[in-house]
Amino acid sequence: MDTNPEKYKLGLFYFDPKDSRVILPKVNRMMGWTLNFGHPVTYLILVAFIALLIFV
Repeated sequence: MDTNPEKYKLGLFYFDPKDSRVILPKVNRMMGWTLNFGHPVTYLILVAFIALLIFV
């Protein structure tokens, strides 16, 4: 699957529940990677990251 710019909410958040990828390249690949907020694993990653920041 290619990264579809129409799947971005507010131009920042990629949201596509049909896309099985959790981490994918941004539309402009020079800008890095993004998370698919339509995938439930994304929220587990965010909670784990925030918990790590709090406990460290």
